[in-house]
Amino acid sequence: MMKVSQLVTKRYKETPADCQIASQALMMRGGYIKSVGNGIYTLSPVTKRIQRKVETIIREEMDGIGCQEVLFPVAMPASLWEESGRYDSIGSELLRFTDRSGGKMVLGMTHEEAAVQYARDIVDSYTQYPFSIYQIQTKFRDEPRCRGGLIRVREFTMKDAYSFHTSQEDLERVYQDFYDAYHRVYARAGIPQVVAVCSDSGMMGGKVSHEYMLLTDIGEDSIVLCGECDYKANMEAAPSIITNEPGEKEDLKKVATPGVKTIEDLCAFLKVDAKRTCKAVVYQENLTDKFVLVFIRGDLDVNETKLRNYLKCEIHPGVVTEESGIAAGFIGPIENKGKFTIVFDASLKGIESLVTGANENDTHYTGFNIARDFGEVEYADVAKVVEGGVCPVCGKPALRISRGIEVGNIFQLGKKYTETMNMTYVDSDGSLKNPIMGCYGIGVGRLIASVCEVSHDDYGPIWPISIAPWHVQVCSLRADQPEVAETSEALAKALEAEGIEVIWDDRPVSAGFMFSDADLLGVPVRVVVSPKGLKNGTIEISARDKSMQVKVPVDEAAGFIEKYVKDQLAAMNCRL
Repeated sequence: MMKVSQLVTKRYKETPADCQIASQALMMRGGYIKSVGNGIYTLSPVTKRIQRKVETIIREEMDGIGCQEVLFPVAMPASLWEESGRYDSIGSELLRFTDRSGGKMVLGMTHEEAAVQYARDIVDSYTQYPFSIYQIQTKFRDEPRCRGGLIRVREFTMKDAYSFHTSQEDLERVYQDFYDAYHRVYARAGIPQVVAVCSDSGMMGGKVSHEYMLLTDIGEDSIVLCGECDYKANMEAAPSIITNEPGEKEDLKKVATPGVKTIEDLCAFLKVDAKRTCKAVVYQENLTDKFVLVFIRGDLDVNETKLRNYLKCEIHPGVVTEESGIAAGFIGPIENKGKFTIVFDASLKGIESLVTGANENDTHYTGFNIARDFGEVEYADVAKVVEGGVCPVCGKPALRISRGIEVGNIFQLGKKYTETMNMTYVDSDGSLKNPIMGCYGIGVGRLIASVCEVSHDDYGPIWPISIAPWHVQVCSLRADQPEVAETSEALAKALEAEGIEVIWDDRPVSAGFMFSDADLLGVPVRVVVSPKGLKNGTIEISARDKSMQVKVPVDEAAGFIEKYVKDQLAAMNCRL
């Protein structure tokens, strides 16, 4: 039986400095995590109990869809990542180092390469497909923007799974199995409000992917939702659908605009709507420093992820110098043709007359018509979606933007890794083919912190019973009195005999101090054994979320608590 007096943690009355969000503050105050370095934490015994329960839920769901558990190494030879091409394509987030013999090594931030290396020498016939494998393992990503305690870290525990298939149809079938299993994981862990949104595949590759988002104002990701249908997407993946009024075609005219460099100033100076302007945004390609000029409607912003995907290269904001030949603040498409990579966003399509820069200081054009004055162009969707935008599914102007924490992701990878790493199988016709892959990830620590973020009050976490460190906390007021101590210990032992996890606060401290500590531990069921209660023959039982508070006869307390705990677990599809 665990006693609070023996618990190797420390709880704090004051919130430590630099806590950015509620979950971080409460987990630091409650002694759940201790910072070791930037984005690196030690987990306390309490947190490890929570983590173990989260991992049990994940394992049950993965095993339930036929996924087999393995364990890949954290440190890997760089040669594996060179095979896939990611050793050079991934930036400083991948931690590279040299071992004592001079060999190049990496710390795994994800394990596609290890999964392919494991399976390619074992599974060589179509008769052995499909199959999927998963692990729960430590990973390291040299994250430049650590924040929010366990929300964004450098070292973390993750469940990652990899599936292998001989056809796209089979991948889609198994992908759906994972899609559904993930929803069950989040519901059982206490955050059924998580939604799956279409997302950008990023460095993972592939064409189809989903992110699982917990909608909350403190989230870093922008989520696009439709108020009229079930459409949901990450901002990076949501198409920007713009309907323009063509307006009247005008003659191209050069006008003086002294000192007018911003869209806001331009609209005020010429008395024109920003929707009738053509704004320029300057980028440079990372590898070549070649300038990229993006022309977009003046009231919109560029979505840099969309632009990267369109250009198929990494970019950064452009640094405009005198030698560049770019007239900052007065950039336009005319006379730039052929000098730079030029991208026209689809938001400009169909507008007959635009105001745009003239590539001369203090000068703009009015009446600019893209087809007449520039020529035929390929329009690209590189704009950010805006509130009230048109939904790509139902076609109604009902899009809204929310914030969310990403708590998981799934990808249809295709043959990106099996082709580059030469993983093949013998098909039914005797030919060699590359299997198709899917990958599926859940950050365990981030999931724990996310639950805390949406399930807490001012006094501490309110852990769902399915992942709480203990089911019941027995608080002994005046534990120095034999009757209180004996009743408390007997009740705790009776509950533990039925498989219910109990922590007993046996310390000789005041009721206020004990209850404050109990709030920070967040145990779902609190049992108070006190001299006053025992005098009346009762024990007080309450729920941490304040949904229940009763006084029960001493000899009925164990049975009442056992039934309550089992009912609560059953409601979350969990068991003792």
